[in-house]
Amino acid sequence: MIKWWIVRLMLLVAVPLMAQERPMSSAQQEELIAQVKALAETTTSIHTKFTQYKHLDFLSNDIETKGKMIFQSPDKVRWEYTDPYSYVVIFQGDRLHIDDAGKKSTIDMGSSELFQQMNQLIVNSVKGNLFSAGDFNRTFFVSPEWNKVVFVPKDPKMSRYIAAFELLFQKKTGMVHEVKLIEPTQDYTRIIFSERTLNTPVDAAAFRH
Repeated sequence: MIKWWIVRLMLLVAVPLMAQERPMSSAQQEELIAQVKALAETTTSIHTKFTQYKHLDFLSNDIETKGKMIFQSPDKVRWEYTDPYSYVVIFQGDRLHIDDAGKKSTIDMGSSELFQQMNQLIVNSVKGNLFSAGDFNRTFFVSPEWNKVVFVPKDPKMSRYIAAFELLFQKKTGMVHEVKLIEPTQDYTRIIFSERTLNTPVDAAAFRH
């Protein structure tokens, strides 16, 4: 009897939480797409802090890292991890530059179609502008706080690495608040952005390598 009441209490709590998120209507989808595209078209740069959570099924706690991200139109992205370690990744055109605590390397993404797709995915997700890409099946959801879009890759090659890609958008601004990358194993990475500024000057040194 005690177990039944515990289960019943859990259901009473879970049902309202699940009900907060519901599928978007066609009109809501069109409104979100227009809002995000308008923001992306006027965004020349982004400076933001981020907190990343890496969830692995065999670990009891997520791995937490923090850092800063800089985006400069059209295709430059700098991810700088600052806590608990120093690690910099720079996407610049067809090149991926890595600085692992002073150990530097460069990868030519132009020679790999998959790397090119991944680079475009990262750039567009930072800007929030994935809606023009025909490489994904999309599902739209709305909650009191967020608009959410789930992207499922159509390309079998990409599906080997990404099962789904979720973006949470701020309802008032259309900015990306959170990115969630789900792997085929159901492990996932969540990146939550904070203290964002748009269209401010970018120090050229940020993309030197």
